[in-house]
Parts: sequence; structure tokens; C-alpha cells
Amino acid sequence: MTGGPPVIVLVRPQLGENIGKAARAMLNFGLSELRLVAPRDGWPNPSAGPAASGADLVLERAQVFESVADAVADCAHVHATTVRKRGVTKPVATPEAAAREIRAAEGRAAILFGPERSGLASDDVALARSIITVPINPEFGSLNLAQAVILIAYEWSKGESLASPPATDLDPPAPQTEFDGMFGQLDTMLEAAGFYFPPDRVPTVKRTLRTLLTKPGWSSQEIRTMRGVLSALEGRKTRRAK
Repeated sequence: MTGGPPVIVLVRPQLGENIGKAARAMLNFGLSELRLVAPRDGWPNPSAGPAASGADLVLERAQVFESVADAVADCAHVHATTVRKRGVTKPVATPEAAAREIRAAEGRAAILFGPERSGLASDDVALARSIITVPINPEFGSLNLAQAVILIAYEWSKGESLASPPATDLDPPAPQTEFDGMFGQLDTMLEAAGFYFPPDRVPTVKRTLRTLLTKPGWSSQEIRTMRGVLSALEGRKTRRAK
């Protein structure tokens, strides 16, 4: 079997909230198998559910193990996520490259994530066949647990047929004649209101207004709406004059 979804293994996670957030990140990008190694506060953890924001399936199916070795015993490929190599000589890959390798390899793959405070221990990394390292700011290489999981899960998802955000048809831009009509209406109202002052600045102000209003691609409906606003203002002025 090639290219099966990787197992996400959280090693000695400390906070239930972070487990829930990691589960949410997994399910967002098509991963559902979560394994926990010696969670500090035990399992199940009441704080995980609310943080998962509906990813209950992942939490309900999560398995708990006493050791990393037990958690990955059925996996042919084990990858350790860490920003440091810790003196261990192993192949190092980016999340994108690792996702390609996992997809092409025979057998199951597991990805290890360390505790929030300290990351994976050297003994944990020693169990892995390769290291996944995220290119990150060398002056600040701190990712929280859910952030690390979502980076890996996102790279995996690139090869999956996940639903894309629905496309929204936009109205076509209004023809220039409609825009000129609206601008002419505005210009007439501004003239009547004494907006253009001093006289020597009139061409510049008009050019600025036209530039401002032509930046977006106004639709016909938007033009009609704006002209309705101007008409309402003009009508209010007429009523007040009476």
C-alpha cells in the first residue's frame, strides 16, 4: 500500500486544549488518525473537546500509548518534527518534501510531535528514520503544537481531493458611460453645495475624486445604489430649501 494518510503522534502532550487544536488542524486537512503518547493530564481530557471545534471524530478515535515505540510499532516510516537535529545524523526534509515521500512510500507513516515546552527528546528522534524541519526564522523558531501539526497536515492535503471554497460569480464592471453619469451627478451636487473651493484647485479636486472613484471595478448595481444615495441627498436638500 502506498501513500496512505500519515498517523499523527503527539508525544507527551501537556494541555488538553492543544490536543483539541491539533485534532482540529488534522481534520481540516484530511487527517483523522491521532495517537497520544503518555499525555500529561491523562485521556480523555475534558479541555480537548471545546478546543477541537467539532473535530470530535479525531478525539473519539484517538489511541493512547505508554511509549513512542509502542505508538509507531505498526509504521514502516517514522518522521520526527523538530527545528533542531540534536546531534542525530538523519535525512532532513521540509514538510512539502516529506509529504511527497510519505505519499510515494510503501507502508504506513507516522509523524512525531513533541511536548509543547521542550519538543521531542533525543531518544524520541532516535526512533525516527528522518527529520522534518520547517524553514523558520532562526531568531525565533517557536511554533506551538497545533501550528506545527497544521503545517504538516496542509502539505499533505495538497495531494488530496479536498473541497475548495465555493466560487462566487461577481457582477461585471459597469460600462464607462454609467460611471460618467454617476460622476456627473456628484459633480453637479458638489458644485451646488460650494464644495469646489478655491477656484484654482477645482481641476485638481475633480481629478482626485475621479481617480478615487475609478479605483474599484464598480458593477452596474453598485452604480445604481450610489446614484440612489446621491438622489436621496439631493431630495433632502430640496425639501430643506422649501
